[in-house]
Amino acid sequence: MFKSIISKPGVFTSLSHKVTARSLATAASSEGQRLKKFQIYRWNPDTPEVQPKMQTYEIDLNQCGPMVLDAILKIKNEQDATLTFRRSCREGICGSCAMNIGGTNTLACLCRIDTDTSKDLKIYPLPHMFVVRDLVPDLTHFYKQYKSIQPYLQRDNAPADGRENLQSIEDRAKLDGLYECILCACCSTSCPSYWWNQQQYLGPAVLMQAYRWLIDSRDEASHQRKEMLQNSMSLYRCHTIMNCAKTCPKGLNPGKAIAEIKKQLAFE
Repeated sequence: MFKSIISKPGVFTSLSHKVTARSLATAASSEGQRLKKFQIYRWNPDTPEVQPKMQTYEIDLNQCGPMVLDAILKIKNEQDATLTFRRSCREGICGSCAMNIGGTNTLACLCRIDTDTSKDLKIYPLPHMFVVRDLVPDLTHFYKQYKSIQPYLQRDNAPADGRENLQSIEDRAKLDGLYECILCACCSTSCPSYWWNQQQYLGPAVLMQAYRWLIDSRDEASHQRKEMLQNSMSLYRCHTIMNCAKTCPKGLNPGKAIAEIKKQLAFE
């Protein structure tokens, strides 16, 4: 092999050109790095004596996907395997990766990374919730509240044909903007009223689902559903601050749904 190379004039020259070109390309790529710092909330229940802290990681945005979840996964895979968070679908459907990013509750899989490398991006778990570990909030109470509104179809009578519970196109359209909720808890944990009264106030996400079942033409438990909300805390702690509508990653409006429930109860 070496003989064949030596016997061909100009081969070493061309090889040296390739090596030089490759080294220049490497230098150019290192100069073109876009390094951004991510400050991420860390807390480990196994060491409760250690206070929560913000830990800084640095990522080259040229080597990372465009979403915040891409950056968090890159950090976990390449820099710190102990970083803990929830994620599943990566398409804004499951609600698992809800967290506070840059001061706003949103989904990490739908939130684009701010490409301004001069600013650090701060990431916290959802606010005013107990923390399981790092970016994982404890949603046990949130789901108990959801269960309390009995989010399923209730009827005294089966359909006459013994098959489906039908509804008109118009009645089905009333559910648009309600059924799309993915229970990520972004809205509830952005609501000051929920921060102060979450043991009794149901919060925007749960109340929007309560309204979804109140107006479902197939449901026959409207009276009982309204009775459950007819107290001073479950519903009326809403003061229309509207943080819920502002932060919802699906573009829904829980505040409007709550206002509609209040309207229905006012005319009871």
